[in-house]
Amino acid sequence: MQNLPTPIRLLAPLVALVATVVAISGCGTTNPDIARGRVLFETKCGVCHALAQAGTTATIGPNLDEAFAAAREAGGFDAATIEGIVKAQVDNPRPSNGNPAASMPANTAEGEDLDDIAAYLGKYAGVPGAAPPEVEGGPGAQVFANNGCGGCHTLAAANSGGTTGPDLDEVLPGQSEAEIEESIVDPNAKIAQGYPANVMPETFKEKLQPEELKALVEYLAENAGKE
Repeated sequence: MQNLPTPIRLLAPLVALVATVVAISGCGTTNPDIARGRVLFETKCGVCHALAQAGTTATIGPNLDEAFAAAREAGGFDAATIEGIVKAQVDNPRPSNGNPAASMPANTAEGEDLDDIAAYLGKYAGVPGAAPPEVEGGPGAQVFANNGCGGCHTLAAANSGGTTGPDLDEVLPGQSEAEIEESIVDPNAKIAQGYPANVMPETFKEKLQPEELKALVEYLAENAGKE
């Protein structure tokens, strides 16, 4: 263990857990749906974890690219190993200790959902240059995808089903572009009924270039509630 890179040493106990889980539960789904896994990751996991390919930037839990990049580069972990680690951590989360960086809620996903999420992370977590796929719908749709908005919000035009934040097909129709922009750059200015404050990041004003923000606002104004 002394000669292994630090990330591999830290994750080594999980490898043993993976072997136990695989031995007990078998191989799981033979043909997981990686595209479906991405959508499920955005909805179930992206509210806590950053992952470049999903466009998620949350910092509640560990950044999954950082967690696996060094070990993947060193050749210690392949896609199957990462897939097994993800399943083991979700099936056997550390008990909550008040620190979300070191513990995770139970029953985040199971069955086919977990198989698809794990396969998705096995393919993309820690892969250099991984980025959200190109999507249809123009520049605004791409901004929506790149920033993981679908992980928190439902929007039929984007095929997203997040429930952490308001359903955009319900709350945006009738709003002006100025109101939509305010909800992005100053999300606590007006809280949607039934949702708490301080959930949506307040960093999009700095994170998005002016042309990206404009494209996103126009996309939402044109598409919310239209499908």
